[in-house]
Amino acid sequence: MDHTIVAKGRFEVRGGTLTVARGKASRADLEIGPETQVVGRNEACDLVLDDKKVSAVHMECVATERGVRVRDLGSRNGTHVGDTRIGEVYLTKKSSISCGDTILEFAPSTPEQVSVSDVAEFGPLVGSSAGMRAVFERLRKAAPTELTVLIGGETGTGKELVAQAIHEASARSRKPFVVVDCGSIPPSLAESALFGHERGSFTGAVDKRISPFAEADGGTIFLDELGELPIDVQPKLLRALAEQRIKSVGSNTYRPVNVRVIAATRRDLVREVNAGSFRSDLYFRVAQLKVELPALRNRLEDLPALIRRMMRDLGDDGAYERVTHDSLERLMRHDWPGNVRELRNVVAVALAFGKEGPLDIAQHLSPLISSSTADSTPTRGRTFQDAKRDVLARFEREYFTALYAECSGNVSEIGRRAAMERAHVRGYLRRHGVGDSKSGDRD
Repeated sequence: MDHTIVAKGRFEVRGGTLTVARGKASRADLEIGPETQVVGRNEACDLVLDDKKVSAVHMECVATERGVRVRDLGSRNGTHVGDTRIGEVYLTKKSSISCGDTILEFAPSTPEQVSVSDVAEFGPLVGSSAGMRAVFERLRKAAPTELTVLIGGETGTGKELVAQAIHEASARSRKPFVVVDCGSIPPSLAESALFGHERGSFTGAVDKRISPFAEADGGTIFLDELGELPIDVQPKLLRALAEQRIKSVGSNTYRPVNVRVIAATRRDLVREVNAGSFRSDLYFRVAQLKVELPALRNRLEDLPALIRRMMRDLGDDGAYERVTHDSLERLMRHDWPGNVRELRNVVAVALAFGKEGPLDIAQHLSPLISSSTADSTPTRGRTFQDAKRDVLARFEREYFTALYAECSGNVSEIGRRAAMERAHVRGYLRRHGVGDSKSGDRD
């Protein structure tokens, strides 16, 4: 979120109004504030345009500190400001926007101060940056409702943690929180993975499978990487959400379920809608409320608080006092392509290797993605195969050391997270000396 903090707990945005100057629409004008407004032909849009040249979900507008951000959403015929076709633009003065044959006139309004949370955490989430405090405010309002929530953000930004925080702050907190990773489901088994199946309903169905919707009854189901769900299964999911009932593969009867749905995606689902790979009706059903998580590189001021919390969660509450100032400075210069997940792995490795004395977290950044190339360049004086072997060995060692620390040595859990057989996990642990080979690792 673009922002300017003008007072504690507040930031200023510059909005405006869209007025329909030519064409038919669901309303004469649309106020643009800090909540994203969607314009398109689909009846669920905030401003519905009756224009065959307009895409189902055509463009979006939101007030920011820089003005109203207008973003084309991969529309078929484009969005034009004046004579220029735009991808994204910030409007601060009167402008004419054309979508298909429809003309919209934009007029700016007086800057508005918007409240954000004064609290720099929400459940297990921490961050004092304005962007994260705005997220916390949104989560605080969303948690007690029954609205479906769509969480967006890059890989590693903590979408599952956000979903669990919403669940734990809701009236459903004492009921199950069930995770379904849509990205790991083979397309041919997607319906069974979502709704379960009866024994013998298809080749390979040797046992009955219970639907995760049934497992989450009374609680929350988290559909991670929803954008990966095959298009032919999407209408069945939409029906289940709308009717609050499911039918397993091979069954003739429906079962009622009482679940709240939270979904997450790293994809731009609106563009997927216009590309025809995601249903617009399902998108609007799951996106009753949207939360966009900022990338870690856009909230570097949160690094100290994140590191403190991670060290506490990993069982070494006082370790932060040993982190060197130089290490923190190098962490601040890193681009963090893996976001919070990358930071957690780096912290876990640093704690595993640095039990006492000064702690240099930055030395464990991967050479493949470290922003400090002068010392980590793997090419000098080595063949390609030697350099590749060294980089791969370091990655393996740091990856499994971090997982070992996060999973408290539980080989089964490490295998689940790494999507590997336990025997292979044990091989990597032995190869890199991770864990206690004499006592063995826990299953």
